[in-house]
Amino acid sequence: MCHHGTGRCIFHHHTGHNDMSRVLVILPTSSYRTADFVTAAANLGIDLAVASEEDPPLDLGDRFVRIDCRDPERAAAAIVALADHTPIDAVVAADDAGVIIAALASERLGLPGHPPAAAAATRDKLAMRQLLAAAEVPQPAFVAVDEDLSVDPVVYPLVLKPRTGAASQGVLRVDTPESLPAVFARVRAIADGLGESPPLLAESYIPGDEVAVEGLMVNGSLTILAVFDKPDTPAGPTFEETLLVTPSTQPPLVQTELARVVTAAVGGLGLSHGPIHAEARIASDGRIFLLEIAGRSIGGLCGRSLRFGLEGAGLEEQILAAALGIPLTTTRQPRPAGVMMLPVEAAGIVTGVDGLDEVRALPGITDVDLTTPPGTSVEPLPEGARYLGFIFAVGSTTEEVASVLRRAAATLKVRIE
Repeated sequence: MCHHGTGRCIFHHHTGHNDMSRVLVILPTSSYRTADFVTAAANLGIDLAVASEEDPPLDLGDRFVRIDCRDPERAAAAIVALADHTPIDAVVAADDAGVIIAALASERLGLPGHPPAAAAATRDKLAMRQLLAAAEVPQPAFVAVDEDLSVDPVVYPLVLKPRTGAASQGVLRVDTPESLPAVFARVRAIADGLGESPPLLAESYIPGDEVAVEGLMVNGSLTILAVFDKPDTPAGPTFEETLLVTPSTQPPLVQTELARVVTAAVGGLGLSHGPIHAEARIASDGRIFLLEIAGRSIGGLCGRSLRFGLEGAGLEEQILAAALGIPLTTTRQPRPAGVMMLPVEAAGIVTGVDGLDEVRALPGITDVDLTTPPGTSVEPLPEGARYLGFIFAVGSTTEEVASVLRRAAATLKVRIE
């Protein structure tokens, strides 16, 4: 199967002992998902290559290339050079840091992927807002904010945020003009730490239910894999992600409109092949406002709450299969499931955890993964950008799942000194 106009084949016929398809996954050092992608590749019987800033925890030989995720051009060039001696059939980004690199490398190798311009727009929230506005996608009012602190036409309360970053880092609600200068200085400092030049982005604050949409694009066509409710949607001043449950309990008409809005958004940005993750708020009058769209799948380990088909394929299997054009059922297993992301409550050093056995014994809890080992230095939002860990549960209703996850989070005590 050849990608027309490039002279390169998407599926190489590997010579020698290995004739499996091969996917290169970009795994930033900070990624939680290395093990999940390794497992997914093994389950699908495909070969895994890795591009990362540090040596991976497994020996990949000539299927590994070291890159700097802060330099997408050079990172993509390194992946293209690897492909000269280690044929690659698809390039996938595990997290935000690899999205632009994957797009550039895919384009240069003649492989399907999100176009580089679309990928870049998902990594600059102001560029994203401008493209969505041009496509008439419903979203909050927005404006770029510089030192003059002019936020017109956005009205209070508003949300101030860096244009890059993820996991709600640097995102703060501002209720009055009087509080804007102090919040601006704080967010500006966080943006500087992300290596970002001015301006910041201000958006109207939209009260209402928040939902997350997980999808896969194949050759320009979007399939929605799951819609997550966020029953404990934060109202500010910070916006910690905590509880996610699926399937959504939003009315069918709302979910249909949500699918329409997300489809319009991916079209407006020009995303075309690969995973997408969207966040939206549903206002009290039922109107949907798109908050975010990313050219990658859901962050952290949240994807572990999703299982597909009779075999219970994971999200990473869906991503790798779609990248290679392997047919795989995208029907989510119907049992309600959810994940609790454990936010950092205080700055300091993680020294230990209490209540782990009690949490694991709770009915419905399927797994607890503490991603922050003792000795790790942590900082809460908005300056911080990581979570202490993830708790997973299943149940007969989403309310049951939410209830046991709240109980688990209250029982588990991560000690920070």
